Amino acid sequence: MYKRTGLVSFTLTALALAIACERLNAAEAATEHVDVVGQAAAIDSALKEQRSSDSIKSVVHADGVAQLPDENVAEAVQRLPGISVERDQGEGRFVSVRGLGPDLNSVTINGTLVPSPESERRAVALDVLPSELVQSLSVIKTLTPDMDANSLGGTVDVKSLSAFDHKGLFYTGSTEASYDKNTHQTSPKFSGAASNRFSLGDGIDNFGVAAALSWQKRDFGSDNVETGGAWDFSNGARLNEFEQRDYDISRERAGGGLNFDYKPDDLSSYYLRTLYSRYKDTETRNAASLEFADPQAPGELGDAEGKRKLKNREETQQIQSYVVGGERMLGLWTLSGQAGYSRSSEDSPGHIAGATFDGGDFADSGFYDTAKPRPLVGSGFYDPANFSLDKVDWEKQHTQDTEKNLRLDLARDYDLSGYASQFKFGGKVSRRHKDNDLEAWVYKDLDEQGLSDEQLNLTQFQKGNVDYRLGRFGPGISAGNIRQLIGGLNRDDFYDPTESTVNDFTIREDINAGYLMNTVDIDDWRFIAGMRYEGTEFEAKGTGATDGQFSATETKRRYHHWLPGLHARYQIDKNTQVRAAWTKSVVRPTFGQLAPGFVIDDDEATFGNPDLKPLESSNLDLGIEHFMGRAGTVSAFVFYKDVQNFVYNTDVAGTGAWANFAEAHTFANGDSAKLYGLELAYSQKFDWLPAPWNGLMIGANSTFSRSSADIEGFDSASGRNRKRNISLPNQSDTVGNLMLGWEDDTLSLRLSANYKSAYLYELASINDKAHDLHVDAQTFVDFSARYSLTKNLQVSFEAQNLTDESYFVYTGHRSYNGQYEEYGPTYKLGLTFTHF
Repeated sequence: MYKRTGLVSFTLTALALAIACERLNAAEAATEHVDVVGQAAAIDSALKEQRSSDSIKSVVHADGVAQLPDENVAEAVQRLPGISVERDQGEGRFVSVRGLGPDLNSVTINGTLVPSPESERRAVALDVLPSELVQSLSVIKTLTPDMDANSLGGTVDVKSLSAFDHKGLFYTGSTEASYDKNTHQTSPKFSGAASNRFSLGDGIDNFGVAAALSWQKRDFGSDNVETGGAWDFSNGARLNEFEQRDYDISRERAGGGLNFDYKPDDLSSYYLRTLYSRYKDTETRNAASLEFADPQAPGELGDAEGKRKLKNREETQQIQSYVVGGERMLGLWTLSGQAGYSRSSEDSPGHIAGATFDGGDFADSGFYDTAKPRPLVGSGFYDPANFSLDKVDWEKQHTQDTEKNLRLDLARDYDLSGYASQFKFGGKVSRRHKDNDLEAWVYKDLDEQGLSDEQLNLTQFQKGNVDYRLGRFGPGISAGNIRQLIGGLNRDDFYDPTESTVNDFTIREDINAGYLMNTVDIDDWRFIAGMRYEGTEFEAKGTGATDGQFSATETKRRYHHWLPGLHARYQIDKNTQVRAAWTKSVVRPTFGQLAPGFVIDDDEATFGNPDLKPLESSNLDLGIEHFMGRAGTVSAFVFYKDVQNFVYNTDVAGTGAWANFAEAHTFANGDSAKLYGLELAYSQKFDWLPAPWNGLMIGANSTFSRSSADIEGFDSASGRNRKRNISLPNQSDTVGNLMLGWEDDTLSLRLSANYKSAYLYELASINDKAHDLHVDAQTFVDFSARYSLTKNLQVSFEAQNLTDESYFVYTGHRSYNGQYEEYGPTYKLGLTFTHF
């Protein structure tokens, strides 16, 4: 409550301060000085783009040395109103917009869709994209009819560097070292960008070339303890099992872009944008677990089965994007077109998906601390001689997602009863194809392969002791020794045909779209009205398994959407405008939800649902923006979304074809979900104050939202269907940012905080709210400083996660662990040389 109240108080105070400062700021506007680089310059460029847009959107711009305010693209976006991120190992990855999960939003690079490299998702992890390749990031929250309608929360549009972003020759190069306090490891980074303009034909500086490269290797880790929600609440709160985990991670990012722009005259322009990004993630996870013979309360002692586990895998994600397009004015007509090709892939070569060492029973074992369980166990649990290799899961997987599109737009300016107007129409065809191939082997009953007890004992695989911040852990496990052992076995004897078959799929989505829209300026009003049509052809092919017997599955569907839209903008005065929009949008379910494979084993079943309906949303937005000189704005927006056919996981056992099943887990469409909220934002550079206060900057934004949805499922206890009201998964009621900055010609400082309140992460069964998993509130505090040693040479320092914020998932109530993870702060020191 304190965090939320403080955030509201600060935002409202900032609004009052903005009004009070307006007169003083206006007096300075006539002699306003514009720096070439710096925080204020980047904020000012972003606000100018935001101000002139026909859509409601928020923007982050790179500064004059082609640097975003954060190294990670996802973390740069999260500074905007209404934006939060899902983090992986402490790094921001997936973006949520206005409380709607990452899979309900889309990501585009230079106007073309980025497909997801992950097998089950539509969401694109933005940390795959090196920030040095990015000139600006926009989150478009209201879609005009000429835009793809495939986002419910918003579209994140990434624009890469252009030679026309700088005058003449520009180049920059950076080197950086980062230190991870958790693992005490130091990691390198190198990046650079260059652009220049050339004269072709009779033109002057009409041809531009821009290039950017980036490489980073980061070694880090985290410490974790989790129950996965394994609590028994029937008699108090008793725990069935828990697991300690230590992660050792190496992430390597490499990317490059080469862009061309050609403007032969004032009537035409053409461009080619290319981007390649490679993200390699190597993870070693050691785990130690206790499974109690009977559920135990904290401090109780009893029998428990002990295990030690290892996961070791290498995963490489690649994104390629190529966009060619142009625009030509033909009298009152403007013709524009674009062709795009994007391909994402994820490749996981053969790896240890899980190796389990069984330690047998340990008497007088227990735990303490329900939020961060710690073991109460004898010294034998830490002796590798007590553990023997029981099973090795070996997997390899490849996923590829390709999207090709072609768009053509034609616009004509005309006079409508004395008012400037434009009629625009066009069409787009896109073809998307996603493949997933998984192969699995299960090495078990190893003693029957002629291997002795000594060969299977953990002492043969021990690799030192694990450095674990949350307490005593014990021996680590060598992945190389496990590979060597199973490498001597005939792997065909251990092939798992079910896992290797039912997870394979091919999904195709062909979308044909067309639209028409009209824009008219009537005095201080601008109106945009139009209609978009999207027709989708869907096909999913896979395989199902029924008690070990396989059968091919195929689903084909066609569906259509008519999506009207109306936008209005009213200019109250030179610096103040009101915006309103009513729009319709549509998002297809995730590929994991649509997966055509299934597994039926006796009276238990698990399957995707390729017959799911797309999610449809009717959206209302209303807001006011006031701009105050340089890098200054204050705004307030309200929004409302009525989402039809939202998707949730459910158990349909006991109903229909699954009437005689004990479990039948799948996905279903809900009827309707509501989401509404308020966004407040304030930004100000105090140029008009006397030195040194004229270098002060303040930025604050907060979003307050609520959601409500009804889900339905079969309750086996009562033998009938039941309904339950929930908040939408991934929706935080409060999201906020606070930034305090100061800069002059040589020094730039920034202290920033990002807050996200708790949210629903995963649903339990329809009648078991106590086992729903929630992610607890998080506040991340970062600091950065840049100092110009010379005009062209700059040194930088960054400290991330200064407060050592953890990641905590709780089961029903904050007292009960689902997952707890610590990362520690990271410190970075860099040097940048820039010529412009």
